[in-house]
Amino acid sequence: MSNQEIIDDKKYNKWIVILSVVIPVAVAALFKVRIDLELPVFLPPIYACINAITAIVLVLAVLQIKKGNRTAHEKLIKFAIILSVLFLVMYVLYHMTSDSTSYEGDYRVLYLFILISHIVLSIGVIPFVLITYVRGITNNIEKHKKIAKVTFPLWLYVAVTGVIVYFMISPFY
Repeated sequence: MSNQEIIDDKKYNKWIVILSVVIPVAVAALFKVRIDLELPVFLPPIYACINAITAIVLVLAVLQIKKGNRTAHEKLIKFAIILSVLFLVMYVLYHMTSDSTSYEGDYRVLYLFILISHIVLSIGVIPFVLITYVRGITNNIEKHKKIAKVTFPLWLYVAVTGVIVYFMISPFY
């Protein structure tokens, strides 16, 4: 690794730590804020679709890099990050303006397992995504590949379980 890459990594590491802490804390804090505004009830299926698209984009990104198409891979990953941010903004806005919905179905234990694992991993995946992205853009390819093997399944799990949680809770909205 060159000195410039080490400097870049250190510069980004501060931001990775800050964002990995600030994002979950801000989301948790914003969940306690109530805004008297009615957002469309069709917002949950929209952000569930965003999660589904994110999962597809992640798989396409992996397929592109396996084909050696680094440019397409990079564009798809950037798109997946944008989709994840868009999802998060819409999700927080919806929950700031709407009451929580509780699951009343027969598969409550399964629902709670999926929901809790989804939430925990959605917080845990933040630094993995950021570190993986930084290693890619700083051309630290060997370390990028190594962490991407962990980041990809975590991020994919979060995206897919987000869709599953939506389908399980949607009859109770």
